[in-house]
Amino acid sequence: MSHAGLILGLPELEVERVDRNDAIIVYAKPTTRPSCLYCDDPRVRIKATYQRTLKHTRQGNQLITLCLKTPKYHCLRCGRYFRHRFNGVRPRFRASEAFRLEVFETHDGGVTQAKLTRTHRVSAATTERWYQSYCRQRLSEMSNRPCPKVMGIDEHFFTRKRGFATTLVDLRRNKVFDVRLGRSESSLEGYLRRLRGKDNVRLIVMDLSETYRKIARQHFPRATIVADRFHVIRLVNQHFLSAWKDVDPEGRRHRGLLSLMRRHAWRLRPEQHKNLQRYLSDYPALAALYEAKQDLNRLLLLKNQRKKSVRRRLPKLLTLIKQLQQSPLRRLAKTLTSWLEPIVAMWRFSKSNGPKEGFHNKMEMMTRRAYGFRNFENYRLRVLTHCGWDGIINRV
Repeated sequence: MSHAGLILGLPELEVERVDRNDAIIVYAKPTTRPSCLYCDDPRVRIKATYQRTLKHTRQGNQLITLCLKTPKYHCLRCGRYFRHRFNGVRPRFRASEAFRLEVFETHDGGVTQAKLTRTHRVSAATTERWYQSYCRQRLSEMSNRPCPKVMGIDEHFFTRKRGFATTLVDLRRNKVFDVRLGRSESSLEGYLRRLRGKDNVRLIVMDLSETYRKIARQHFPRATIVADRFHVIRLVNQHFLSAWKDVDPEGRRHRGLLSLMRRHAWRLRPEQHKNLQRYLSDYPALAALYEAKQDLNRLLLLKNQRKKSVRRRLPKLLTLIKQLQQSPLRRLAKTLTSWLEPIVAMWRFSKSNGPKEGFHNKMEMMTRRAYGFRNFENYRLRVLTHCGWDGIINRV
């Protein structure tokens, strides 16, 4: 390889001359004669020569344009014709792979298509086409991934017309595994039936959704269902605040008092705890519900417990649930009883759907930047590109 070929990143290339005006124009030709593409015979002759013009990266603020002298060969053995192939340049493309990759990474880094039109002299449609081409290339490499051992599943809003979509997250790698349109069992049936490696899933974290629990039991029979701790705690607080509203509607509207009621008791300062106890002294039934809620939250926040510790604490949880059945929180007790096994599994594992909530925020920002998506496959491509991998394509 010549020194010029090393600088340009194209092997087996000899530079004849360089013109510098508004752009850098490099005239070059190949240094070697290849063997036949069809029979691999080295006896080939040059039938004709034509000039091939293509864009190739930038040097400083100037675009490099390559004018390649491209021979057309004739094989003396098989009699077939073929044109010279340059490493790093695909046939019939008007830009080198290095330039296409530079445009992709620049646009992926946040540079708009309008600015790329001025700096790299490519249209917005070309930038979008190249961007989606590299995204599909990476997506095809990701398509054969096995199912993650620890999976999070939840829904998020897509559009008013298309409804909701389901997000599957690899909670070990903290990456989005896939996004599918729909959240019902019928809409996900075909995809989950064809999904490979379902037996690899050992843990599924979800909120208290009966639909997703039914899907997990049917399609991931070897997986343990774990309730998401945040949603369980939020459900307890919502039922308690609803019962408080029935006892004292005026106190429910007090923002300072509402803040104290929502917090955990062990996180209150002494003066805050004193003020709260002063208010609860006027409502003994509400004070009993508050104490039950605090005891329940202490149990629900436990994690990474051994089996012996779980067996020791389970009777206390069952006692609290029985107490709630005889109180205004009987609906909460019914839900906790129905989800008792996934809730107890929270004590054994520390995984949650926290990364999934962060990805949903990122998806919402992507939708806002694009002013909405009408095509779900384009949306899925963007989500997997930005949330399913690191966005770096190795140069060949």
